[in-house]
Amino acid sequence: MRFADRVRLPLAFDPARLQADLARIEGDEWIAHFVSQNYEGDWSALPLRAHAGATHPVMMIYSPPDATEFVDTPFLARTPYFAEVIAAFGCPVTCVRLMRLTPGSRIKEHKDHDLAVEAGWARIHVPVTSNPGVEFFVNREPVTMLPGEAWYLRLSDPHSAANLGGEDRVHLVIDVQADDWLEGMLAGATEAAPEVARS
Repeated sequence: MRFADRVRLPLAFDPARLQADLARIEGDEWIAHFVSQNYEGDWSALPLRAHAGATHPVMMIYSPPDATEFVDTPFLARTPYFAEVIAAFGCPVTCVRLMRLTPGSRIKEHKDHDLAVEAGWARIHVPVTSNPGVEFFVNREPVTMLPGEAWYLRLSDPHSAANLGGEDRVHLVIDVQADDWLEGMLAGATEAAPEVARS
């Protein structure tokens, strides 16, 4: 089954709790994205779950295609609500990272090989902070994502982003293996706003 290039999942999370966890991260702990030719400005990441055996933070934000075992990083222990969000996904979770795009920065149009449900993999974006000046495009069509929402984006297609506002844009980015649970979530997704998951 082929799905749309963007689908808002029937999940919702508490923006205030997401932002409280983000505040537990120190400013100097962010790591510049290693594919420097794909962006202008400051695009950085912080690993919450990484392939087993990765010890250097730069390697923790990279997911090798042959990796089969993944472990939580020490950062996840400091951010309990992020852990709750990750646990809400009933499919196998591989890498998880925070991705930050600072004001005035731009991610150039590019493709991420095989990041599509049809290829067996998916990337879910959960916005933590945003602003009205943030732009995200898939297939050159805009996608508006708000804090607390969860979005599947087919990133094997051309996509780009820009932060034209005055505040950081931070997304919780969750890489998963596509399975029946995820396909069921995608098939059942609607534009109706789901209830915020609270505990």
